[in-house]
Amino acid sequence: MTRPLEGKLGIVTGASRGIGAAIAENLASKGCNLVINYTSSSSTDLAASVAAQLSEKYNIRAVPVQADVGTPAGATALIKGAQEHFAPAEGGRFQIDIVVNNAGIARNAFLPQVTVDDFEATYRVNVLGPLLVVQAAEPHLPRDRSGRIVNLSSVSSATGFVTQSVYGGTKAALEAMTRTWARELAERATVNAVNPGPVEGPMYAANSPEFLEGIHGWVLHTPLMRAREGVDPDDVVRDAKESGGRPAYTREVAGVVGMLCSEDAGWCTGQVICANGGMLMH
Repeated sequence: MTRPLEGKLGIVTGASRGIGAAIAENLASKGCNLVINYTSSSSTDLAASVAAQLSEKYNIRAVPVQADVGTPAGATALIKGAQEHFAPAEGGRFQIDIVVNNAGIARNAFLPQVTVDDFEATYRVNVLGPLLVVQAAEPHLPRDRSGRIVNLSSVSSATGFVTQSVYGGTKAALEAMTRTWARELAERATVNAVNPGPVEGPMYAANSPEFLEGIHGWVLHTPLMRAREGVDPDDVVRDAKESGGRPAYTREVAGVVGMLCSEDAGWCTGQVICANGGMLMH
């Protein structure tokens, strides 16, 4: 059975763990070759493990490439690394079919405690990073509208959660760039964003009690966050009784990203797509 992304090349930033690793697996399951990007040397073994597992499980080529995409040199190194591993043997045109800008950080603080360092670090990774990656990838995008760019935003761009002056602002900026790129790159690729709410993993687990209290009402009113006994793991059901609902599983967010990378999504561009269980509805 032919896989829908067979032979294509995708780059996923921040793909050594969490949502990024789940997105990489979703694309690999559809036949996509992958660049598994990571930033810190502490993630080297983890990224290599993800690449090896996906290569073996799905019979694709996946390679880890370390690069700090929030710097011009890092973004350039990422694309150069992709080219070194995946350039056509006969000297044909090197093509990047899919770019998923997933790498991101969050530094939450109430307004009086926000620092310039918080602002600069978060905007560098969450806003400048995707800009630099798309700039570096642009010469290698398809020329027939078949390319796919997906940016990982957040419900925080629109909900005004307390302590997220900086993080929410970065995601709003990313959504604005998504719309601009959808117009500028229309003959090359569709460009969309997805906006997860709470997602399982260390970033959500690290939230302060004040933040969790602030979003409690949102969680209670998010239809798909209701945990189900006999369906969700027992510990998830137990935790949901206190928090009001369960976070998304990484595979659920990855499924929405994978959908946007398909040929069937070719008439969708410049959009922010719900990947939050209905926490935010437009």
